[in-house]
Amino acid sequence: MTYDLYIGDRLFSSWSLRGWLMLEKFGLPYRSHMIGLYSGTMAEDMQPLTPARLVPALQLPDSTVVGESLAMAETLAERHPEAHLWPKDPSARATARWLCAEMVAGFTALRGQCPMQLKQCWEGFEPSSATLADLERIETLWAHARSVSGASSGPLFGRYSLADVFYTPVAARIVGYGLPVSDENLSYCHQLLADVSVRQWRAMGLTVPYAPFPYAQNLPSRPWPIGGVSHAKAVSNAPSLNSNCPYSGKPVADFLELDGQVWGFCNPFCRNKTVADPGAWPKFKAMVDSVNTS
Repeated sequence: MTYDLYIGDRLFSSWSLRGWLMLEKFGLPYRSHMIGLYSGTMAEDMQPLTPARLVPALQLPDSTVVGESLAMAETLAERHPEAHLWPKDPSARATARWLCAEMVAGFTALRGQCPMQLKQCWEGFEPSSATLADLERIETLWAHARSVSGASSGPLFGRYSLADVFYTPVAARIVGYGLPVSDENLSYCHQLLADVSVRQWRAMGLTVPYAPFPYAQNLPSRPWPIGGVSHAKAVSNAPSLNSNCPYSGKPVADFLELDGQVWGFCNPFCRNKTVADPGAWPKFKAMVDSVNTS
């Protein structure tokens, strides 16, 4: 039983990130399909999913199409109760649903003024009063969630849930635009963005070049705080220390250099996502450690 998930550009599509995390973080089997948000092919790409018209969209194994993130979340939670996408406790579960529903319906100022981008952090950004009001409301909701769950740090309800999924792009906006929140909530934002799955999503997004860069600000920037500065670089020279790709096991054909060592991959995408953030890929790290400690 495998789901088909249709997503937009990883660096910018906040809703696609939510849809992907629903499957990735809870170990549900899926295939990803890219929709051309910025290439002009979106309408054509979405045609097989009619009447869905936005990403993410989910196709169930029986070919049923589910649009809208909250509907996808409820569908997956219903089909996989063992995965505990929602908190187990009834009060916590009801509160988590509330937070997700308000995320879907609200915070229009924050979303409008601060489109998600995962490349860099802007310096000197000035949020509007409406955006500041959205941030205050978000902090109020997060505090309420913790009062219900008793979790003083980490996931809002103690164990990672759909509530954390839905607020991960909010964390990216807070960090990416340097928005004012409490130290405790900024730490929570960094925890969400440091998750290996989120780092991998960002690294895959960085394999796509954009000219011009969407949502650019006329502001100075600094590197993304987690995995933002990579010391790896693509190279054409071989041989590599490994003969098989750490991800697929196939023979290597594309190469990167890291700390003076050359490593091989089966295709440019495998190589480029690793160049973007070598620390995001446990299989690559395990291969490097194995060679260097043998």
